[in-house]
Amino acid sequence: MKIYHNPRCSKSRQTLQLIQEKNTEVEIIEYLKTPPTEKELEELLKKLNIDAEALLRKSEAVFKEKYKGKKLTNKEWIKAMVQNPTLIERPIVVKGNKAVIGRPPENVKALL
Repeated sequence: MKIYHNPRCSKSRQTLQLIQEKNTEVEIIEYLKTPPTEKELEELLKKLNIDAEALLRKSEAVFKEKYKGKKLTNKEWIKAMVQNPTLIERPIVVKGNKAVIGRPPENVKALL
C-alpha cells in the first residue's frame, strides 16, 4: 500500500493513522517533497477512475492565480500538477490497481 501524503494536512494524517491502526505496511510518499511524474499521475488517475481536473485542489492560491476559469486537457492539467504539486488533492492511497482519495479519511477502508 502507498499513501501520497502531506504531513501538514489533518485529513492526510487521519488517513495514515487508519492504515497504521490496521497494521498494514505502507509506503509513505511526501508528494510535495517528491512530486509524482506525469506518468505516475496518469497511472494514479486510472486507478482512481477520474479525470485530471477532478484531482485538483481548486481552493489553492496557485489554482486561483494561474488556472481558475481555464479549460485544459487532461495532459495539461497533469503537467500543471507536476509543476505545482500543491494542486494535487490529498491524500491518495493506492493498493494494487485501485486507489482512493482520503477525503473523508474513511474512504481508505475500502482498500483495507
